[in-house]
Amino acid sequence: MKSIKTKLKVNNKQKTLLARHAGVARHAYNWGLATCISEYESTKKRPSAISLHKRLVAEVKSINPWYYEVSKCAPQQALRDLERAFKNFLTIPKFGFPKFKKKGKKDSFYLEGSIKILQGNYIKLPRIGIVKTYEILPTVPVKNVTISKRADHWYISFKYDYQTNPTAKGQNIIGVDVGINTLATCSDGTKFANVKAYKQAKKRLTRYQRRVNKKEPGSRNRAKAVKKLAKVHKKVADLRADTLHKLTTWLAKNHSTIIIEDLNVSGMLKNHKLASAIADCGFYEFKRQLTYKCEWYDSKLVIADRFYPSSQLCSHCGHQQKMPLHNRTYECTACGFTADRDFNAAVNLENYIHQ
Repeated sequence: MKSIKTKLKVNNKQKTLLARHAGVARHAYNWGLATCISEYESTKKRPSAISLHKRLVAEVKSINPWYYEVSKCAPQQALRDLERAFKNFLTIPKFGFPKFKKKGKKDSFYLEGSIKILQGNYIKLPRIGIVKTYEILPTVPVKNVTISKRADHWYISFKYDYQTNPTAKGQNIIGVDVGINTLATCSDGTKFANVKAYKQAKKRLTRYQRRVNKKEPGSRNRAKAVKKLAKVHKKVADLRADTLHKLTTWLAKNHSTIIIEDLNVSGMLKNHKLASAIADCGFYEFKRQLTYKCEWYDSKLVIADRFYPSSQLCSHCGHQQKMPLHNRTYECTACGFTADRDFNAAVNLENYIHQ
């Protein structure tokens, strides 16, 4: 399966319809959560998504006619999401108790049924009609879509069956060392600069956040300031994602075997002096993208052992020595070999597969 997410080019009428769908989904979710809490307090049992939907039709839809102005899929899926949220809370420790949704925060809804991709960048959606996208869509059958709002823009996402597409590889094996100063250093000498998206926008984000704090809560001016702040955050995330996508696509398309380190990102983030810079790189996202793109392009991803000393080994003679973080050049005390610290680590990662 392959997924796609792209921005919608909608007019005012379509924006209103999308907002109504998101509002109904949010209302159904909050009603379901309140019902579950009250039911559990009285009976010590939690109703299922199916029973909640039956009660929603009987108790809520009858007194709220605006439910019938949107697709029935939006509230149905909201109740399924609520059931999954409770299951995650009960089975996975990191998930907390489900929270009530607020307007303007992660607005989204689900649609299924008569969905059809038309020629080019148009898609036909139930109850909404034909909507235009900014990208050309693949001409594939679509069973369901999720539409979400982010920084005052609407996005559509869906999954479809995808055949693997093996590409001609320019190089068999490559080692990749990721870092803060240089996002990725490859064993063939190629380097990818770190755009440091958050660092570039940090002053602007601070200024916009200060403006939000000074506005009266609930006022229109505060809502405008929040939108401006959200747009800057979105730009930071998009810039980081674009850099990682270009890097991971190049690696997966042009190399048959890619070796990377198994970084302990959560442990690295505990270093408060470097936490902001590490989070700005997106190391976990780099590994996640590379994992599924290697499947797309028929490449092999090898993850070196977490305790493999790639930065301490000499790539020329194999001698191991301590390498503090401030030393950016590797100087071997055994053979005198000198190389850039990151390049030396990348070559060691390339040699890891032969050990």
